[in-house]
Amino acid sequence: MKRFRYSAVDGGGQSCNGKIEAPDAGAARARLRQLGLLPLSVAPAGTWSFDQINAFWPQSSKLTLSSTDLAVFTRQMATLLGSGVQVEAALSTLAQQSSPKLTATCQTLRQAILDGSSLSAALRDVGGGFDRFYLTSVEAGERAGRQGPVLAHLADHAENRLRNRQTVALALIYPAILIVVSIAVVIGLLVFLLPDIVRVFAARGADLPPLTKLMIGLSDFLIGNAAVLIFAGAALTLGAGVAARQPKLQLAWHRLLWRIGLARQMTIVQFSGTLATLTQSGVPLADALSSATATVSNLAARDVLSEVSHNVRDGLTLSRALASKNGFPPMMITMIASGEAGGTLPSMLGRFAEGQSQSLQARVKTLVGLVEPIVLLGMGGVVMLLVLAILLPIVNLNALVG
Repeated sequence: MKRFRYSAVDGGGQSCNGKIEAPDAGAARARLRQLGLLPLSVAPAGTWSFDQINAFWPQSSKLTLSSTDLAVFTRQMATLLGSGVQVEAALSTLAQQSSPKLTATCQTLRQAILDGSSLSAALRDVGGGFDRFYLTSVEAGERAGRQGPVLAHLADHAENRLRNRQTVALALIYPAILIVVSIAVVIGLLVFLLPDIVRVFAARGADLPPLTKLMIGLSDFLIGNAAVLIFAGAALTLGAGVAARQPKLQLAWHRLLWRIGLARQMTIVQFSGTLATLTQSGVPLADALSSATATVSNLAARDVLSEVSHNVRDGLTLSRALASKNGFPPMMITMIASGEAGGTLPSMLGRFAEGQSQSLQARVKTLVGLVEPIVLLGMGGVVMLLVLAILLPIVNLNALVG
């Protein structure tokens, strides 16, 4: 018998590590499955496995899926259920061809289904990054007998959100690298190169220009207060993180964002898209409003939408409830009123959300496209000042020699 070190996930989605005796690795995996564990890695106890690093870190009680895993899981479940495959069989299929974390999630969900739970209840128990919007949509699909179409809507939503994040992240990689490198170059010039060059000119009796003196003063300040500046930067970062968690400051910041056109448009797109998906899935408008409001991250907007939801429950139409609040575009109110009059509110919400999403993507791409030239101009201006600070003493020195 040999001893193997393993990393596995139990039926509740909790990670665990330990050792087990078995004739070989395959037998060890089979033994772990008999114990109700899903093996993620099995290696001889005398060898080092990268997964052993997990033993030094606290494990979360819930498996949290990444945005990529969530989009893959939703799309594949929508495809399988839309093809007539049963939920339990679909989860079993996904568990055989997914990443370790997604495999563990599918195994846990499948076991819950076999124990008699519904898919929405199993998703709620497993955690895994399934927010209220996701759970409400799945539950509505179960009630209406339309799990496949509802998951298809959710897959589109998850994939669009993932695509937007990746687009912005990729567009900002080059400007971010440029900023870091430029700052490093400027600090290097100020701390190491400029003092030595200017010291030579000063020794020859050259009168330093005001710009050079300013840069020398900045260089001396950086050199003499490096430790203080590093500590102050760390303290400010920590303080900003703590302040961002204060409810009053967070609410004030969100109120400011709600007044900014781009940030308000992002919130409205998120809310209208969620509301459209829920109503198209058969969720009653009042319940859909509550669920869509809960998914809005802006606290100020959430307070406004909570009042709108309350007014709708009291009998007011959605268009009038939104019109009574500031910040919602007239186009949104007009399209919703038209949908209410014609009995096509879900489709109107979907059309508005799609149009606003396209408009938002165009604005974001434009702003992201402006970041690169702005960074280039800013860093180029700083470098130009440093070059002038070095060249001006040379010009003055040539004048003295002449």
